[in-house]
Amino acid sequence: MVTFSAAALFVTLRVLLLSVSTSPVEAVPVTSTNTTTHNKVASTSSSYWVANIQRQGTVAFGDSSYKVFRNVQDYGATGDGTTDDTAAINAAITDGNRCGQGCDSSTVTPALVYFPPGTYIVSAPIIQYYYTQFVGDAVSIPTLKASASFTGIAVIDSDPYTNGDNWYTNQNNFYRQVRNFIIDITSMPATSGACIHWQVAQATSLQNIVFEMVQGGTGNQQSGIFMDNGSGGFYSDLVFNGGNYGMFVGNQQFTTRNLTFNHVNTAVFMNWNWVWNLKSLNINNCGVGVNMSNLNPVNETVGSVLIQDSKFVGTPQGVITAFTTKGNTPTTGNTLVIDNCDFTGSTNAVVSSTGATILAGGSVVSSWAQGNAYSTGGDGSASAATCASAAASATSTTIQGTLTPLTKPATLMDGSNIFERSKPQYESVPSSSFVSVKAAGAKGDGSSDDTAAIQSAMNSLTSDQILYFDHGAYVITSTVKVPSNIKMTGEIWPLIMASGTAFANQASPAPVFQVGQPGDTGAVEMSDLIFETKGPAPGAIMVEWNVAESSQGASGMWDVHMRIGGSAGTSLQSNTCAKNPNVTASYNANCEGAFLLLHVTTKATIYLENNWFWVADHELDLSDHNQINIYNGRGILVESQGPVWMYGTSSEHSQLYNFEFANAQNVYAGVIQSETPYMQSNPTALNGGFPPSDTYFDPDFSSCNGDAACEKAWGLRIFASTDILVYGAGLYSFFDNYDQTCLATESCQVNMVSIECSTEVYLWALSTKASTNMVTVDGTGVVNQSDNMSNFCQTIAVFEEA
Repeated sequence: MVTFSAAALFVTLRVLLLSVSTSPVEAVPVTSTNTTTHNKVASTSSSYWVANIQRQGTVAFGDSSYKVFRNVQDYGATGDGTTDDTAAINAAITDGNRCGQGCDSSTVTPALVYFPPGTYIVSAPIIQYYYTQFVGDAVSIPTLKASASFTGIAVIDSDPYTNGDNWYTNQNNFYRQVRNFIIDITSMPATSGACIHWQVAQATSLQNIVFEMVQGGTGNQQSGIFMDNGSGGFYSDLVFNGGNYGMFVGNQQFTTRNLTFNHVNTAVFMNWNWVWNLKSLNINNCGVGVNMSNLNPVNETVGSVLIQDSKFVGTPQGVITAFTTKGNTPTTGNTLVIDNCDFTGSTNAVVSSTGATILAGGSVVSSWAQGNAYSTGGDGSASAATCASAAASATSTTIQGTLTPLTKPATLMDGSNIFERSKPQYESVPSSSFVSVKAAGAKGDGSSDDTAAIQSAMNSLTSDQILYFDHGAYVITSTVKVPSNIKMTGEIWPLIMASGTAFANQASPAPVFQVGQPGDTGAVEMSDLIFETKGPAPGAIMVEWNVAESSQGASGMWDVHMRIGGSAGTSLQSNTCAKNPNVTASYNANCEGAFLLLHVTTKATIYLENNWFWVADHELDLSDHNQINIYNGRGILVESQGPVWMYGTSSEHSQLYNFEFANAQNVYAGVIQSETPYMQSNPTALNGGFPPSDTYFDPDFSSCNGDAACEKAWGLRIFASTDILVYGAGLYSFFDNYDQTCLATESCQVNMVSIECSTEVYLWALSTKASTNMVTVDGTGVVNQSDNMSNFCQTIAVFEEA
């Protein structure tokens, strides 16, 4: 992610982070007479496979004796509910000269920190170092309990402050997980305390956590999640009990799903954002559901919020907003989209920051929005096969009201809600059912060819077994054919590295992992893996997904990421691929990445959750952490007829496009995020080493007529497709050849979103940055950035190509 040196660009977003306005309509909920209790357990005994599997993970490009897995009880933590375990837990985290204060980033000191069942008393923050997963026992969930004398920002701190400065650059604070915990701060005074300080960026997640806070009380200031900054991100399956704020949050873009709030003063305080999707909220007996009305001092600091498939019970004020249809500052600040939300338990569904009712409660709201809305009115693409002959146009209006509900494709639905599925953790599967790829003969040393061993291990699995990738770097030199029924997971993101002549020819690209064969039906689950190239691999399709689901959501990838260059072992680092903005360049063949990151083929279906497909823009491991030029052909290509679900999907810095839906149908995406390659337009997309291919429906940029600012990667291209539903998008262009002068005129490139020959396309809460045209239809710009200025980006509530 980009780190801005010009602090003035962010002054309205960064300085405000701890200043919270108090609204007269923030009612205090009725204090519950029910209390939640958790048994204190001190035991290392568990049936959870994470506790019992043989540990063989090693670091391929670092110290071979480095300990990847660590159990906090091996470092002296007791979990007995009495002993102060702070020092022991932090010792488990820091063991091995890890990436802490002053490091900023490293991929060669990963740690999976396991917490057995028990209650762990802490008196100071547990500091999560870079590239760390905190994993509580999923069978008997452990409790982290703050003592009455606890001192510090939060029980878990992902980015500590020292003398006012963070340890890690917040926009680059990648690769973290916290899952399976109860975090309890009820012993602390109600006037202070937070459970998690979560200032993070991509490839991070929270899952299956209960936040226990003091309910009600005078001066309650407790928070479940405190997020002051970052560029994320995803979390799901969280429960917040009590406290002043369930979530006090600010981040560039974020996707959250399945969050429950009980007896919280304000369930969600949105401090700032560019775009945030709040899906499947259950807000019970809270004073306020979502407060997005923050001002600094008069400018709205929240860009856009989507609330989808949610229910408000016993909560007087559903949503508080500062938006007004006349004189809104900024023009499209506080854009809000409400989709299928039950406000029968709220007096007011939407209320202004002055207390005036905007939308009454007491009913289910099928579709409602505020902000700028655009529609082609059927004058754009004539059909999914034939483009309109006349130039497209779109009508625009500022709205704050009810909309005609969208008829969503049945294949995407679970009843009245969009389908969702949590990452499998295999709690009931014994460790004996996990088959280690290292035990099967793979080396994972970053140099040995592990193709045959991995293929053999996959072919030998029985239906009750799960393939386990011990941490390491597994070199793949020819296509691995993944069976259509298989489960696989990794130990803190082991590396699957494409290398060799099989992936060298972009005229004949080949998949690294080919998931099923065309026409296959089955159930494929992949989680906690990273795909990379080992040197240039311009003919590599990192993952080709062919399998169709045998049941709804049966096949998918959770926390599976791609990282092209910028890290140890890739040979595509700052010492070989440094940026060169002062030299007119086409491209450097020695710094080519892959042909295509993810290809979802015509007959396939897929469920994607928290996936980051990153062509590195800067160095993670070498000490300079400098910006780099990596030339990668394409990001994500979806040709599927659906269903396709994409929760929290990012694709950044590919040459031709980051997201493309071609001949696709029945796609749900919320939120998608992209960045244009920083080196463009030096070279342009057409000169970045990957000529357009008709076989892969590539854009040819012919309408640009040689304009370099036009010949830049599409953030999102939709071609010959129908029923494409995007609920939140942040598509950004921050540079022109590493120069940011273009930000002053919001003109770093000409176009960002292209809709061609397509129908039934809906873009909700679309935010772009520094693209003259936010949306083009069949080659004509129909949404201009200058009409849609928000707090930092340009934002619209909805674009409809019906």
